[in-house]
Amino acid sequence: MDRLVIRPNGPLRGTARAGGAKNSALKLMAACLLAEGRHRLENVPEIVDVQIMSEMLEALGVTVTREGHGLWIEVPAAAHLHPVAPYELVERMRASIVVLGPLLARCGHARLSMPGGDDFGSRPINFHLDGLSAMGTRFEMRHGFIEGTVEPGAAGPRLVGSRIVLDYPSHTTTDNLMMAAALAKGTTVIDNAAREPEVSDLAAFLNAMGAVVRGAGTARLEIEGVDALTPTVHRVIPDRVVAGTLLAAAAISGGEVVVEDGRFDHMEMYASKLRAMGVEVDQRPEGLWAAGPPRLRSVDVATLPYPGVATDYKPLLVAMLSVADGVAIVTENLFEGRFRYIDELRRMGADIRTEGHHAVVRGVSRLSGAQVRSPDIRGGAALALAGLVAEGETVITAARHLDRGYEHFGATLAALGADVEWQ
Repeated sequence: MDRLVIRPNGPLRGTARAGGAKNSALKLMAACLLAEGRHRLENVPEIVDVQIMSEMLEALGVTVTREGHGLWIEVPAAAHLHPVAPYELVERMRASIVVLGPLLARCGHARLSMPGGDDFGSRPINFHLDGLSAMGTRFEMRHGFIEGTVEPGAAGPRLVGSRIVLDYPSHTTTDNLMMAAALAKGTTVIDNAAREPEVSDLAAFLNAMGAVVRGAGTARLEIEGVDALTPTVHRVIPDRVVAGTLLAAAAISGGEVVVEDGRFDHMEMYASKLRAMGVEVDQRPEGLWAAGPPRLRSVDVATLPYPGVATDYKPLLVAMLSVADGVAIVTENLFEGRFRYIDELRRMGADIRTEGHHAVVRGVSRLSGAQVRSPDIRGGAALALAGLVAEGETVITAARHLDRGYEHFGATLAALGADVEWQ
């Protein structure tokens, strides 16, 4: 089934859970490569990207066993790891690049095909390679593969601490370098580091394994390398983008939703935009609560590195703005090509004009159902939000993109009162 059919059914109401954060779980799974033994991750979402990362780890010689929302990850000695990430898995998910740092730290060499995943335009990996090169890795590009080898030192092939200044506070680069630095000789400093909650989650996991990471949540990370790490048990933080999607569903439908595990402190800027649009948002004892107005108000949006508005929230905001009262300017500052869902919203009657990395959204009173195609995970979620308030029937094809980032997406909306059906 690859078609999601949505019909308007009034305001959504009820309680839901966000579940574990995709963008944390994938990095935590990769971090397990740093220590021989049996690791336990809890609150891991049942989504396709986690399955792909599980298959990736298994291809490297790791045993991964799922028990409900928990994963047991058993990592062998370095000599029994196979540090070659196969093309057929890497090309399905850009986050595969995060195995590079741990493999270089444990094995001294790694071979990885160029990453794939959602098509947002160019997202170069040179930040990763530059940082790892500064730590003593020599890279070569051959036949579509990246081959990295740690330069031998007095103690053999071991990464060495370095001061690294990132041109841009890349979340994935920060994670990759932090993992590599955990086993490097000496101290690594990462300036202009990413500050996302998922970075702090990874740092907490590494510290529980015996690493020494300071400054998580700030723009300066300091990592003192240690000789070895040990397995531990860790619970993944809630997914702030899934929580944001559920709040958006309440907002656009004029309903009221509680996300039991939602955390306001992880999404303050997004919540402030919702409030500016007329949505009531509050952290209550029962969870993160939101109630939508009869009609949303337009507000300008610009994506920025955390704690700014995340690029993953932008499609959700554009869907809401398409039926809001007024005109909004939406600016994408992080990724080129991330307006590709807008043509599909136009098919539903949205009045949106794009120019470069800007979009002008003139809210209309009503969208109309149409057949549209999901271009990626968050674009598909935006189309589903639009379908909640579009007259008639909306059919989203290629909707299985949603399964990469949302656990039981259709069922979750249906439990809140949406008329949703997989075909």
